[in-house]
Amino acid sequence: MATVPRTVLVTGGNRGLGLAVAALMHAQGHRVVVAARDEEAARKTAAALGDGASGVALDITDPDSVARAAAGTGAVDILVNNAGVQLDWGNTPSAIPLDLVERTLEVNLLGSWRVAQAYVPAMVRRGWGRVVNVSSGTGTFTIGIAAQCPAYSVSKASLNALTVMLAKETEGSGVLVNAVNPGLVRTRMRPEAAQSPEAAAEAVARAATLPDDGPSGVLFRRDTVVGW
Repeated sequence: MATVPRTVLVTGGNRGLGLAVAALMHAQGHRVVVAARDEEAARKTAAALGDGASGVALDITDPDSVARAAAGTGAVDILVNNAGVQLDWGNTPSAIPLDLVERTLEVNLLGSWRVAQAYVPAMVRRGWGRVVNVSSGTGTFTIGIAAQCPAYSVSKASLNALTVMLAKETEGSGVLVNAVNPGLVRTRMRPEAAQSPEAAAEAVARAATLPDDGPSGVLFRRDTVVGW
C-alpha cells in the first residue's frame, strides 16, 4: 500500500534518535519538520534531509516558543515527542537535589505536554493524527523504576501517564496516542549503548504510522505492546 504523505514534527530532531526518526520518515515520503531549540541547527538538518523537510525553532520548555512554532508550522499530522534530558544518573531518591527533578520534569513531562496541547486539538478537529511519546523502560513498573536515575524515571512514568490520558481523551477521534520504549540507544545521552539511532527509529516510525485500527494508549517495545 502506498504511503499517504503526512506532515511530521519531531522535537529534538537535529541529532541522535530524533534525527534518525526525521530521516526515516522523510525517506518514507513524509513532509518532515525538524524542531530544535537552535533554529540554525534545525534548518541545517532539514536542508541536509532535502526537499520536503523544514526546520523550526522550538524550545519545548518555553510556552511562547511553542506557540510561535505551532503558528509557523501549520497543520501537523504526526507528532513525535522525542526531546528529552537525563541529568541525574547516579543520584538517589533520598538525596537528589529537587531542582534537578524540576528541570527534568520541565523537559520530559511538561515540555511534551505543552507541545501536545499545541497540536493535538487540531488533529482531533481534522479527524486524523498520531502522537508518539518517546519513553523508557525505567519509567515502567513492569520493567522496573530505576532508582539510580530517579528524576528521569519519574519523568518517564509521568509521560506514560500523559500518553494514557491523551489516548482516552482522543478515543474515537481518529487520533492515536502511544509511547515507545526504544531501549538503550547510542546517543549523546548514552554513548556506550550498542543500538544505533537508526535501528531504534524504526519502532518509533511504526508507531507514528499505525493504521486507523491500530491501538492507542499503549507502550511499544519494538513491535510488541508491553505493560506499563
